[in-house]
Amino acid sequence: MLTSLIVRLIQFCTRHAWQVVVVGFLLAAASGIYSAGHFAINSDISALLSSNVDWRQREVAFERAFNRFDTIIAVVEAPTPELASAATAALTEALAAEKNHFHEVTQLGGGEFFAREGLLLQSSTDQLKTIVAQMKCGEPLIHDLAIDQSLRGLISGLEDGLLGLQANGGAGANGSGEASPCPGGGLKLDDFTRVFSMAADTLEGVIAGKPESFSWRVLIEGHPPPAGELRGFIQIRPILDYGAVEAGQAATAAIRKIAADIAPQYQARVRLTGPVAVADEEFATIKEGAVRNGIITVAIVLFILWRALRSWRLIVAVFINLFIGLVLTAGFGLLAVGTLNLISVYFAVLFVGIGVDFGIQFSVRYRAERHEVDDLPTALKRAGKFVGAPLTLAATATAAGFLSFLPTNYRGVSELGFIAGFGMLIALVTSISLLPALIRLLSPPGEPEPLGFSFLAPLDNFLERNRIAFIACTVAVVVAGLPLLYWVEFDFNPMHLRNPTTESIATYLDISSDPTSNPNTIEVLAASPAEARTIAERLAKVPEVGRTTTLASFIPADQDHKLPLIEDAAKTFADAFDPANVMPPPSDQENLDALKEGADRLNAAAADQTGSGAVAAKRLAAALSKVASGDKQLRDRAEAAFIPPLKVFLDSLKAVLQAQPVTGASLPPELKREWETADGRARVEISPKGSANDNQAMRQFAKAVLAVEPTAIEGPISILRAGDTIIRAFVEAGIWALVSITLLLWIILRRFGDVLLTLIPLMTAGVVTLEACVLVGLSLNFANIIAIPLLLGVGVAFKIYYIMAWRAGQTNLLQTSLTRAVFFSALTTATAFGSLWFSSHPGTSSMGQLLALSLLCTLFAAVLFQPLLMGKPREIVEDR
Repeated sequence: MLTSLIVRLIQFCTRHAWQVVVVGFLLAAASGIYSAGHFAINSDISALLSSNVDWRQREVAFERAFNRFDTIIAVVEAPTPELASAATAALTEALAAEKNHFHEVTQLGGGEFFAREGLLLQSSTDQLKTIVAQMKCGEPLIHDLAIDQSLRGLISGLEDGLLGLQANGGAGANGSGEASPCPGGGLKLDDFTRVFSMAADTLEGVIAGKPESFSWRVLIEGHPPPAGELRGFIQIRPILDYGAVEAGQAATAAIRKIAADIAPQYQARVRLTGPVAVADEEFATIKEGAVRNGIITVAIVLFILWRALRSWRLIVAVFINLFIGLVLTAGFGLLAVGTLNLISVYFAVLFVGIGVDFGIQFSVRYRAERHEVDDLPTALKRAGKFVGAPLTLAATATAAGFLSFLPTNYRGVSELGFIAGFGMLIALVTSISLLPALIRLLSPPGEPEPLGFSFLAPLDNFLERNRIAFIACTVAVVVAGLPLLYWVEFDFNPMHLRNPTTESIATYLDISSDPTSNPNTIEVLAASPAEARTIAERLAKVPEVGRTTTLASFIPADQDHKLPLIEDAAKTFADAFDPANVMPPPSDQENLDALKEGADRLNAAAADQTGSGAVAAKRLAAALSKVASGDKQLRDRAEAAFIPPLKVFLDSLKAVLQAQPVTGASLPPELKREWETADGRARVEISPKGSANDNQAMRQFAKAVLAVEPTAIEGPISILRAGDTIIRAFVEAGIWALVSITLLLWIILRRFGDVLLTLIPLMTAGVVTLEACVLVGLSLNFANIIAIPLLLGVGVAFKIYYIMAWRAGQTNLLQTSLTRAVFFSALTTATAFGSLWFSSHPGTSSMGQLLALSLLCTLFAAVLFQPLLMGKPREIVEDR
């Protein structure tokens, strides 16, 4: 009955070919107009998973409370801590003034509060005592620098140091011979090597015309700055446009424009990372080269179609049929789901990759029939008689496989499966109606030569003679490889799917390598601040946890002992920071005189000594002399290298000496908003000890935290839970697909043995694909796992073609036009999907690799293993 209906439909369409084609184009035009007017992509990656899952509900609740997901992190990097600090503050201020693109801009770990309370927050009482003692010892130098922030002041400070050195006489004591109360009271000239060398390096760079900036903080700390001190972080909540593929593109452009004006003033560079920047750059990477790859892919597909069909008229017919089917599917998808997501938009790739198979199957069979009967309408009718039922069953089974994702929580693939499933039915309808009409109108010439692969006859006969041996060998190889399935790996880290050379990912990896700024933190949304403190105390005892933070963490401990120490230091520096003591700016002549005097004193101090201190002193003296002998512009550049960072350092010192008691009420409002909501809920941040780039360490960190606090979310926990949800979705979909396809095959084939003959090669191809993944070192991940439904769709179609041909009594299947159609269909699909392999985006590339691998396994299972498994057609065996 099914075959009869299809044959009558084909006859009707060939008799009314013009009308059918016109209706097809009209429907395509209407669908195209609708698609163009309603096309929209929701680029929110959080929408790819159902919000009905418990962990997603916790994640959504946390993100709504604190808006931590829709953020861009601007990482400001500069050659010195002073420049990094100044650049970050300036950029924060400029970004905060831009209200058209940003909801909120916050300098992380910066601002007035952290500048004032830094010593209280970062130091224990004992550490603070040491710091204050060191600060007091440096008061004379700081006094000179604070009241005269110029080259003259710098030389004055240098002279004070040299005078102190001469007064000590190298005896390791103060002027009276007693031990100095300050560290280093008995300094010798060699002990000034580092100071002189740093100053000389800066001046020599200035003389050479290089951009230079002297770091006073590095000078005082006595060691190169760690990476964290050369960075500043700005958290930006941009205004996003989820209707665009790159939702934060406008905000990112605004950040870059503002940064381009500010960063050069501080020798800084600004890099963007964070969820929004990572997502936008990922989409941009996927688009990169898409047009070029598309053109190359189309060219290769055209060549393959030429090899398969050998008629440009047939190729045009297949292309028009495919195009109209794609447009109709797009219109249906947008009508059904409204807005496409970042996975469902791949329905087009699925439709082209699998839908073209139906066109090739019908067209190749038409060619075979046209060779037998040189009458176009009759050949079309006979083609429909032979391939109508297999095409219908293949399309229905493929659709059932895709639709099996509908009940799962992986919303992205669920919607993809829904659109692609109905797309397969649309492709079927156009392939048995529009395609015959197009072939009738284009009227390709007859076929003088028989189709098929007659040159494979020896191989066909050889395999038939050794059928049992080849089946046994295939089973043995597959079974022997089963232990490999134990090592099938699912890489749950989404960062491994992204291009490490893009700015956002490279920046993320840099930050991840710094333990002080590990971004893989876990969060807990507590009902109250008190509960947050309890949770933090409990989690702080977990070995895998490096640090826990709540709003209470910003209230320093032991303030009663710390504040008097800071107040005492502030009195010591009162004169230095008294505006009344500030000297008027010197003239250029005064700076010049100071430089010459400084050079003379350095040469006198070095005299005829040969130690490292003397060498560095003479080098600095030479540099001072060159600056003195140069023009005023040179001296201005020298002053610019030393004085602006000095101002930053002095402002920072002045700020920390003004520390005030910190209470919950005195914490700044913007800090409170970061950690507590208006309704009293509170946030707990948990940082790991392990490396953010170590999958196993992050997995253990997540499990350890969950064991203590099951409501924890974000970071590694969200990634792990997402992986579990996706894997569960594919397992559920696989079960539904097998059940539905099995029932469908049973309804059509009515023999349990024939159903097994269809499913066993399909499952064999799947198992071998996973075994091959282990052998080639290809991990499953969030991206390439989408290849599984593609394998299911293409695989079940190929197997159905062979089982139906076998049931129809065809023999020597390797030589037939069916194998020709399957081979070229697989090549076309492999080209469409395999081109993804060459993408610069690692996730897309891995998808292409797995697709190519799975198609290879599917092709061998269908073309070689299934015919061997089926043996001679049942009618032939029964006749014998």
